[in-house]
Amino acid sequence: MKKTLKPFVEIFADGACSGNPGVGGFAAILRHDKKEKEVSGCEEMTTNNRMELTAVIAALEALKKPCRARIVTDSNYVVKGMSEWIHAWREKGWKTSQKKEVLNRDLWERLLKASEPHDIEWSWIKGHNGHRENERCDNLAKEEINKCKKSGK
Repeated sequence: MKKTLKPFVEIFADGACSGNPGVGGFAAILRHDKKEKEVSGCEEMTTNNRMELTAVIAALEALKKPCRARIVTDSNYVVKGMSEWIHAWREKGWKTSQKKEVLNRDLWERLLKASEPHDIEWSWIKGHNGHRENERCDNLAKEEINKCKKSGK
């Protein structure tokens, strides 16, 4: 019996905030073969880190079946959180090494759940450095902030 590989998806994600905390926006691009899908949104009062997490969550929640994914983000917080810190946080009852509550636990738990069916490679890139998809996500996130401000959402 031939084993079928999970489809491969590239995900580019970014979050932005006008003030920190303030109005925030997030965006992600999902790419499979030659097809692309964009997801984005905003929140009235949030932080940059919450928007970075939300961008990745929204992308993973948009996937319809288990995939192999490469998630590309300019957020060290997200990459290190998922590849280094999260295991210790869970073992210590969602406490940091300084015995403080993990910030954004609700989103980390949601990201863990959204990640479960997938095989994920976490990839950090330098932000605002001319990376085409990162720049696109940054622009989409900023557009969402402006929409949010205009609508009074």
